[in-house]
This record gives sequence, C-alpha cells and structure tokens, in this order.
Amino acid sequence: MASLVRKPGFLRGEIRPHAAGMISRLACARAREVGIDVAPLMAKAGVTSRQVEDDDVRLPVAGQIKFLELIANALQDDFLGFHLARDFNLRAMGLLYYVLNSAELLGDAFKRAERYSAIVNEGVSLHVREGNELGMTFTYVGVERLSDRHQIEFWATSLVRMCRHQTGRHLSPSRVKFLHHRHGRCVELSGFFGRDVAFGADVDEITFPRTIKQIPVVNADPYLSKLLVKYCEEVRSHQHRGRGTLRIAVENAIAPLLPHGRAQADEVAHRLGLSRRTLARRLASEALTFEGILSALRADLAKHYLRDEALSISQVAWLVGYEEVSAFTHAFKRWTGKTPRDARAQDNFGRPEARVG
Repeated sequence: MASLVRKPGFLRGEIRPHAAGMISRLACARAREVGIDVAPLMAKAGVTSRQVEDDDVRLPVAGQIKFLELIANALQDDFLGFHLARDFNLRAMGLLYYVLNSAELLGDAFKRAERYSAIVNEGVSLHVREGNELGMTFTYVGVERLSDRHQIEFWATSLVRMCRHQTGRHLSPSRVKFLHHRHGRCVELSGFFGRDVAFGADVDEITFPRTIKQIPVVNADPYLSKLLVKYCEEVRSHQHRGRGTLRIAVENAIAPLLPHGRAQADEVAHRLGLSRRTLARRLASEALTFEGILSALRADLAKHYLRDEALSISQVAWLVGYEEVSAFTHAFKRWTGKTPRDARAQDNFGRPEARVG
C-alpha cells in the first residue's frame, strides 16, 4: 500500500520552492521567438545564462532589472513587463502560486502574498494595508527603485490576474499607482486594470474595495493549504534575505519626493523611521552625506529622463526637483560638463565622477 501513496508535488520537485529569474526567463523566451541573440544582452546586464535559465539559481534583482530593460529595448516593447505578466502561465510562480491558490478567502491569500513573496523575488517586499480599502504596497529592498519599470508592472499585473483567477471574477482595483513616470495615457494598462493608472505617485500600490477580503477562493483546499503553509515557513526560515544599504534606502525615499519639492532630510528621515540626526550620523559612518546622495540621484534621474524624447527639458527639470530650467541647466552642467540639450543630442551619458552638488 505504501507504494500507492503519492508524495505532494513539491516533495517530488514538481513545484519549485522559488522561481528565481522567472521574469528574465519569460523575457528571454520572447526575445528568442523573434530571433534576438540574448547572450550579448546577458553580458551587458552582468548576468549569466545559468542564472537566467536555471530556476534553482538565484538571479540578482538588480541584474534582472537591467536585463529586462535591455530585452525591452531590443524588442522595442516599452511595456514588456506588463505584456509578460498578461500572457504567462501563473503556475510558473511555483510554490507561491499554490500556497495562494489553496487559501480559503482572497484576504487570506493577500496575507500569504505579503509573507511569502520573497520566495519568488527577494528584492520586492509586499505589504498589506487594511482599512476602508484593501491595499497591496510594493517596496524595493536593497535595489534602486528608480532603475525599474518592467519588473514592478509585471508584479502588479500578476497580482490582479491572480485575484481574478482565484475568485473566478473579473475584479478591478479601485486605484493603481506607480512611482515611475510614463508620458501620456497608457491605454493597454488602463484597459487591463479597468481604470487609469497613476504614474509618478509617492508609492507603488494597488488598492481594492475592502469587501474582496471575504470572496472565497474557488480552488481552496484546507488540507493542501496546511501542508503548503508549513513548507513555505520552512523555505522562509532558510532563505537568506539580503539587506539593502542605507544609501539605497535613502535614494528610494528621495525619488518620489523630488517632483513635489519635498526631498528634504527631515522628510526622508521620517520616512525611514529615523531622526534627522540619526540619519546624518549613520550616513557619515558610511562616508556619505544626504546632500551628496541627493545630488547624485538627481544627476542619474536627469540622464534617465533625458533619454525620453517625449519629455521636455522643463518637464525633466520638474521631475528632478527644480522649479526653474535655468537652475536645472546650471546643475546639469556641473554634473556632466554639458547642458541638458547638448547631452540629449549626443545621447552619451556617463555617470558623473563628482558625487557632490
């Protein structure tokens, strides 16, 4: 009789504990379908074929972000992350998919996503916000948020797809907000989410009516649920979570504040749960200053935005925290030795050696 007892799928290796590099593999497959050689792109992103193609090998999140951007450029697909999330088999998320899909209620699935999302991606932390509405906030851990578009749009789209898949209902969020900027109305994203998407927001978040918490999950399985939760806890307890540097945490706090003119040390310290004095002391211990980080971040963002020809120079100035174009032009020349207009024409941006404003 013992031979007839079938082991759970994850114990047989059918369900991967994590899906490291899943988005990169999906992007790789899409590029190869149209004949793009991905090897040079991997080299440029600083990732290896084994990291991308072997789901038992961790792919650094920063490398994945860069690789996705390079693939998107090669495909000329400015919404690559969204398109991948819209089309892939949700089961590719591995263990995370099954532990969410076995929950009894959608609210339970949200809490599991918050606790176990690192099984799939250690660079993005999920947080459930409950109140008059039910929100899922995405926070980057040890990774510069400003460098990403495709990964965050992938996970937001995947979350909504999971909600619809789990409930058998075409649920639409009440709000969708992203930190990064996009020019104009994004018709495809708005059509999928069922409402306009807010870009340049102060947080990455998807919000639903609170009533969805009580919607039953159609494939709920209390026995499988108990088994999978136990296994997820084991994976989580053995998983190493990288800790982000203070510099990256400060940069991620500054970025959404720049266009609003609120990128001040007091405000950033408050967002990090520190006093201004403690923040300054901790930065000094790493040979950093708030002003230096702010200046360098503005320079990097300016170069990034200038590549988008749909943005005017005045819009770029506003996005990096300058009310006057003249002040922005003066600062940009100090960072790069060029005016923003000349730099855009040459499209040759090197990271400035001077790290102070």
